[in-house]
Amino acid sequence: MTTEPSPDRSHPAAYDVLVVGGGPAGLAAAVALARSLRSVLVVDAGRPRNATAAGIHNYLGRENVSPAELLADGRDTLTSYGGRVETGEVTRLERLGQEPSQPWFRAELADGRQVEARRVVVATGLTDELPAIPGLAERWGRDVLHCPYCHGYEARGTAIGILSTTPMTAHQALLFRQLSDDVTVLTHTGPTLGDEDRERLEARGIHFVDGEVVEVLTRDDALSGVRLASGAVVPLRNLAIAAPAVAHSALLSDLGVEVADFAMGDFVFGAYAVAEPTGATSVPGLYAAGNVATIQAQVSTSAAAGLMTGALVNAHLIEEETTEAVARRRRTEEFWDERYREGRMHPREANPTLVEVAGTLEAGTALDLGSGYGDDAVWLAGQGWRVVGIDVSGAAVERARAAAEQAGVAARATFERHDLALTFPTGTFDLVTTHYLHAPDGLPRDEVLRRAATAVAPGGTLLVVGHASLPPWSWSDLDQAEQQDGHGGGHGKGHRHGPGDLPSPEAVWAGLDLDEGWEVVRLAVAPRPVVGPDGEHGSMDDSVVVARRSATSPATGAQSSAESPSSSRSTSAVSV
Repeated sequence: MTTEPSPDRSHPAAYDVLVVGGGPAGLAAAVALARSLRSVLVVDAGRPRNATAAGIHNYLGRENVSPAELLADGRDTLTSYGGRVETGEVTRLERLGQEPSQPWFRAELADGRQVEARRVVVATGLTDELPAIPGLAERWGRDVLHCPYCHGYEARGTAIGILSTTPMTAHQALLFRQLSDDVTVLTHTGPTLGDEDRERLEARGIHFVDGEVVEVLTRDDALSGVRLASGAVVPLRNLAIAAPAVAHSALLSDLGVEVADFAMGDFVFGAYAVAEPTGATSVPGLYAAGNVATIQAQVSTSAAAGLMTGALVNAHLIEEETTEAVARRRRTEEFWDERYREGRMHPREANPTLVEVAGTLEAGTALDLGSGYGDDAVWLAGQGWRVVGIDVSGAAVERARAAAEQAGVAARATFERHDLALTFPTGTFDLVTTHYLHAPDGLPRDEVLRRAATAVAPGGTLLVVGHASLPPWSWSDLDQAEQQDGHGGGHGKGHRHGPGDLPSPEAVWAGLDLDEGWEVVRLAVAPRPVVGPDGEHGSMDDSVVVARRSATSPATGAQSSAESPSSSRSTSAVSV
């Protein structure tokens, strides 16, 4: 899964979220997601509904900003948080399934490109259906208006005509009358106003002109009036119309999202995609925000809706990731508990490289990551060290404690159960050692080893031993285990691996990415004899990394777990 931005943010294989439409709703959703460290792509066709408007209003703090400037600022904000914006048109969405941590959707673009994402937010807006009156569309958003809250203040005190085409005529006329005492209703082809409506409008000083409007007139690039079918001209400075609007909902409806009529009585003002107020649709993983779901939304409310939708998408992804993390943790623990309950997987001797390295050191505190049956920890305790052993398997921890009791070193060897994806022992130690701690499911072990390095006290030693080769019998065992359990890997001794899981000492050292406060003591491949489960004799190579921290290097750990064995701190790390 992607819980932080891809290292290559320019061309990730797939995104957490694809946002279709780069208007206020789409960009607001994308910014919220990018700020939550989601990988986000916005695909925008570049045809904003309000492109012709001189400025945006009733958007707190952005009054009079041009639509183009607002969107440019939004794109800059998104990219500053690692999001991506591309120009294009999504022509088709395909559902891929609902597999956790995998893309749920594939989008096809008009230019042939394809994009995959775990979730999709559709913020494609709508189209205003203007009457086919010559000259009207050219003035749309300038002095042909639809919303008194969007542009009414700019028309204040002027001669305003209300073009009657819908049952909203009376309501719209009263709203604009608040802004000007020169308001005229052009009855045009709209529904007949009732006596009560006429009385209310006339009481407010609103005039009526009957007849069909056949042309919108201009002078010096400004609206000057309208011509009626009779040839009469009505002088005006602004013209208001409650135009129906149809949402760009095809991508949603093709996947089964309901598209409903937005109606007043028997009159249909438009159509919109049905979604919850938070943007969730009836199709899991698919969301709608802005005018595509709320045709009456303005710029500020569309942006607010996008923010809410982005937050919801992030919450849904977190729930999915948490559920998958719990399942993965249970699989790992159950797998290794079963393996350790089966019996010994290796002799009781400590690993020879540990004996060699620790034999040159003064006994102090030690941390053994992946302690398994406790052989290394018990040996260290027998040499005078105070040791904390860590393993993901509760069964291994129980056996290691029993081994320490039997050896008489329980006072110096304590054992804790940790899944290093979630918790890591606190404190700093004079020796931090791990043998054959390889990450399951192909996840990187580098971060766990870097944490191990931070647990080394100034003047202390880090010992990392891993497999550099495998004996032949390990492959059949590995194949059988994976077929039975559906996954492989975990903490502890006896871990079996594939050839891609065997980094060289140099690769391990490079992955640690340590600062100048460290020196390499040893990078080597060391052969050792091994005996297989059926008594086979063979040889395999170990990758050995020994590094020492400078005595003057500042410590980064907390109170030593050797002094407080039960303490631990929560982390967010890769699973091992």
